[in-house]
Amino acid sequence: MISIRRHHPADWAAVWPILRTAIASGDTLADAPGSSEAAIRAAWMERPAATYVAVGPDGRIVGVCLLKPNQPGLGSHVANCGYVVDPAARGRGVAAAMCEHSQAEALAQGYRAMQFNLVVASNEGAVRLWKRLGFAEVGRLPGAFRHGQLGFVDALVMFKTLSAPAGAVPGPADVAEADGERRR
Repeated sequence: MISIRRHHPADWAAVWPILRTAIASGDTLADAPGSSEAAIRAAWMERPAATYVAVGPDGRIVGVCLLKPNQPGLGSHVANCGYVVDPAARGRGVAAAMCEHSQAEALAQGYRAMQFNLVVASNEGAVRLWKRLGFAEVGRLPGAFRHGQLGFVDALVMFKTLSAPAGAVPGPADVAEADGERRR
């Protein structure tokens, strides 16, 4: 069973190796492989509105998730998240649990929607998971990610409405879904 909680400063010792491994691979995160530990700590632990850790049944941290506004000001009602799972814990539902948790947290914090700005198209497992969890692909950015092994690959923009008050204007996911219905 995976539990998810807000991070504590002492968690950094366990989180840093997970992030360092993911960043060094150059295949899923936009963080530059040569980024300093201090820069990554600031980006993942200090600047986000909230950072969470996924904890395995043995008490070991197996993932990290950040939650922040996608844009400042008039775009701040849309959340943005990032997720990294320890390679040793992949395939155990950690990413799905963190994504579901972050959606509930975002909703509780007043966000209306969630947007992923740079989902690497070659990361097929993540793309499948985000779609399974209700995210729609609303844009494709040709060659927008410089993959460590594959070179320039497409990146996807994915979006999900978390809540919409009665009478609200449909968000991009609603429009994409309606467009899909019209095309059939």
